[in-house]
Amino acid sequence: MIRVSLGTAGVMGLRAIAQVDPPTTAYLMLGERCVRRCGFCPQARGASGRADLLSRVTWPLFPLEVVQQELASAATLGQFKRACLQVVAPTHLKETVRTMAGSGLPVCVCCFLPSVSKVAELLEAGAEGVTLPLDAASASVYRQTKGGSWHAALARLQEAARAFPGRIGTHLIVGLGETEQEMIGLLEILHDAGVRVGLFAFTPVSGTALEHISPPPLAAYRRVQAAHYLIRRGLARAEGFEFAGGRLVGFGKEWRDVGALSGIMGDGEAFRTTGCPDCNRPYYNERPGTVPYNYPRPLSRDEAERELALLLKEIGIPYPGKDVLSGVRDKRSDELAIDSP
Repeated sequence: MIRVSLGTAGVMGLRAIAQVDPPTTAYLMLGERCVRRCGFCPQARGASGRADLLSRVTWPLFPLEVVQQELASAATLGQFKRACLQVVAPTHLKETVRTMAGSGLPVCVCCFLPSVSKVAELLEAGAEGVTLPLDAASASVYRQTKGGSWHAALARLQEAARAFPGRIGTHLIVGLGETEQEMIGLLEILHDAGVRVGLFAFTPVSGTALEHISPPPLAAYRRVQAAHYLIRRGLARAEGFEFAGGRLVGFGKEWRDVGALSGIMGDGEAFRTTGCPDCNRPYYNERPGTVPYNYPRPLSRDEAERELALLLKEIGIPYPGKDVLSGVRDKRSDELAIDSP
């Protein structure tokens, strides 16, 4: 048996659900209850929430053989461009990777691994890429929310990226207690190392150790996204940004002009999901009907203008466009019902 995100099951025809933004990657989960104690994760050892949750997404169980057949069919129809295997417990991991690779889709594996040699084993088994989730932006936050050594985890990530260029990724979660300066500095370190980053917003889930912590303000997340976009496109460096008390207040002298920033960010691409190619992760961080932290599709003109206006307002640059922010409310802190991608 293997767990399948509800949205993925909907695309496969295994569940009848309506979707506005279906996943472009097939999301699968292997194992039950992790041995680690990450305070934000419902699969963590010691978590008391539902066993079928990861982030705020439900993952029903299906027979592996059925999933393999439906995955191959969906790949043939072009409904998915990638498969992502989220590993909670690594039982039969290499065999499952080989099975998933037989679908014809590139397979990415997201898993805690103790050594680069274990990364090599998964790549040899057929994985196109491996994601080693770092999650926390500093040693103190890592110790408080995950336990263990952040420095060792970062060094392992960098070693893997050197050994397998272009095939290693990680996840970072905004809102665990880090400063924006710490997060943006780490984004630059990982970019320089050739590590692709999937950026998440912290999402409180019932039954986890951090269930009572609030998610980050949307404006703060937009500042980090914009900095990440400039860094990964080679347009700016973190040392050129301006910070006050750890908060980003400017992108440097080259990006103080509204025309320059709107020219590079006016299409809204900076605010879309990041990580592996073709990964859109709809509703991992928010419920349908709210403004998403990570847009799972191209932004409309009004959406892009709204996000640009919010970003410019936050860094003190007057925005000459229409006021598209009126009436927009960030509903995350009081609407955290469980939905699915």
